[in-house]
Parts: sequence; C-alpha cells; structure tokens
Amino acid sequence: MTATDTASIATDDTGDPSLRPLPEQAALLLERAGAPPRLVAHLRAVHDVAAQLVAWVQRHCPHLEFDAEAVLFGAATHDIGKALHPAELSGPGTQHEEAGRELLLRYGVPAELARFAGTHASWTAPGTGVADLLVSLADKVWKNKRVPELEDLVVARLAGADGRPAWEWFMELDEVLTAVGEGADRRLAYQTSHPLPRR
Repeated sequence: MTATDTASIATDDTGDPSLRPLPEQAALLLERAGAPPRLVAHLRAVHDVAAQLVAWVQRHCPHLEFDAEAVLFGAATHDIGKALHPAELSGPGTQHEEAGRELLLRYGVPAELARFAGTHASWTAPGTGVADLLVSLADKVWKNKRVPELEDLVVARLAGADGRPAWEWFMELDEVLTAVGEGADRRLAYQTSHPLPRR
C-alpha cells in the first residue's frame, strides 16, 4: 500500500458511514508501519466510536477525569501491531499487542500513549485507567460486541466520579452503547471493503 492509500483511508470522506478522520500523527505512524488497508479502515472505525464515547462521557459525567486525546490516539493506533502480524487481521491472536507497543516506542511515541497497543485487550490488569477502559470499550462496541465485565468497570468509574448509583449509570451506558452499536453493520461493511494484505 502506498503512502497516498494510507492517507486516503485515514482521512478522506468515507460517505456512509461517516467516520471522523484519524489524527494526523496516527495516520503518519500507520503509513510508516506499512499498515494494510483493512487495518487502517478498522482503526478509523474504532477511533470514530471512541470519539463518540469520549463526547458522551464528557457531557454526562464531567467530573470523571481522563485524557481524551490519549483515548483518541489509543483508539487510532491500538492494533498497529497487526501491520507486523497480518494474520491477526482476519484470525485470532495476541502477538500484535506487545509488538504494537514496542513499534510505537521505537517510533518515538511516549510510553503513556504507546501503552494502548498493549492494553486494549486486558482491561482487568492492575493500573488500568479510565482512558484504557474507553479504548477497550470502543474496540468492542464498534462491531456491537458487548462485554459485561468491561462495561461494569466503566460503570464503576462513572459512579465513582459523581456519586450516582451504579444502576443509573448502567442504564445510561447501556442506552448509549446500544445506539452506537446500531451503526455496526455499516462500520463492518466499510472495514471489509478494504483489502487484507497480499500474501
């Protein structure tokens, strides 16, 4: 894939679904890594969902402290390691996680941002913060996959920030995740319209 292809998938108008462009720094990193078209499309879909979740949390729970820009960067780069392990684009595997974190560090990305590549599938690990949980949640709900354990952790953070009962936050989070999930078919179609790497 050429740099132009990467930039186009990362930033051009997507039509339906309408997806936010990836941050410029993320697009440049994906280009540098030689990310396959489907990976760039996937990251754009997850990034768009992360932006929706960030906006919702900021509006509904302004007392919950987290780095919104870190969430967006994390969502835009969390699977960059699949550029090195392309079989994990269409099949299971976890090699891309640590490989992605190490790749971002080699490219000069600060550890606090590179971490998302390694933590997006391990939301119960010690030291997991709100930003990590939101990246993980976006990586699931973009395709309308619901993970109760992960959602419960997010609910606990929301309830802890403003003192409202967890059941109220559960209902509100469920409502927004259901709404986001309704766009999953269009996002999946967008992703699969981009080719996997050549074998």
